[in-house]
Amino acid sequence: MSFLRITSPHGHGPMSTAGIMQTVLVATVPGIIALTWFFGPGTLVNIVVGGALALAFEAGALALRDRSPTPYLKDYSVLVTSTLLCIALPPYSPWWLIATGIFSSVILGKHVFGGLGYNPFNPAMVGYVILLISFPLQMSTWQAPRGLGEIPGVMDALTALASPATYDAVTMATPLDVLRQNQGLLMADLQAQKPQFGLWAGVGWEWVNIAFLAGGVWLLYKRIFTWHAPVGLLLALGLCAAIGFDSGSSESGGSPLLHWLSGATMFGAFFIITDPVSSAVSNRGRLIFGALIGVLIYLIRVHGNYPDAVAFAVLILNFAAPLIDQYTQPAVYGSRPVKEDEL
Repeated sequence: MSFLRITSPHGHGPMSTAGIMQTVLVATVPGIIALTWFFGPGTLVNIVVGGALALAFEAGALALRDRSPTPYLKDYSVLVTSTLLCIALPPYSPWWLIATGIFSSVILGKHVFGGLGYNPFNPAMVGYVILLISFPLQMSTWQAPRGLGEIPGVMDALTALASPATYDAVTMATPLDVLRQNQGLLMADLQAQKPQFGLWAGVGWEWVNIAFLAGGVWLLYKRIFTWHAPVGLLLALGLCAAIGFDSGSSESGGSPLLHWLSGATMFGAFFIITDPVSSAVSNRGRLIFGALIGVLIYLIRVHGNYPDAVAFAVLILNFAAPLIDQYTQPAVYGSRPVKEDEL
């Protein structure tokens, strides 16, 4: 009898791998629209260029492995990886930064481990962390959001892509940067005196996070993943922030609402840690996996050297996912634990 030979991940139900990936891409649209509105078309250019590079790197890697590229390119998985990475990159990134990140994600984060379904780490976060460590200046150059600076146009985005040395941008520290560098202001005074802060968190950032939250809730409705990892992350992050808020003193780490709606919180909670390959397997394991990521995000944001810590927290917990699985796998139906005196 001949069996159909396919690689993981294996989907159950009416939706194929390609269908799942297309649904994830659609769910990113609200967040991309919000990023474009507040920061200009740079993110769109990143995504288009990154997608083309990702397809080329994927085809080249598959050719080197003597595999036909057609089935793998049709499942949209490499486009999901490139889109998630390019969303995380600062708008108006130079082409070489995008190319380095895409190469790191596709080749080092995915194919060196055997391709889709075998990667122990989230590929997009592998590329992001490599860029963040290697090029900290370029990775911290964020455009001032709409309302605090002039929004560049499409030609500005193309100029920054091809010839970044000639592109003159008005950049601004992110709210998490401002919070980490606070030297004595009460939280109320910090938010009142610094223009980066809006109603609940940072200008622009709060609406970007709400948009990614909307896309994530839609993915939950479509049953692309379960609620356990995102809820675990948000509850743990909120609890840590509530404990460390300290009534808004100068030593405060920020309120739960500030942490939920700043940086890449909602993007990470619904689009990064829900990767079925590199996260925990059981529902209980996913809850623990998400909660530990939430704790690490808070600790690195408040006490570490990087203001936004989603990528580092995810990769650290990718290491721990097999251990979490070992202790959270449910018992096989009909089995019973073996007692010590029966050994």
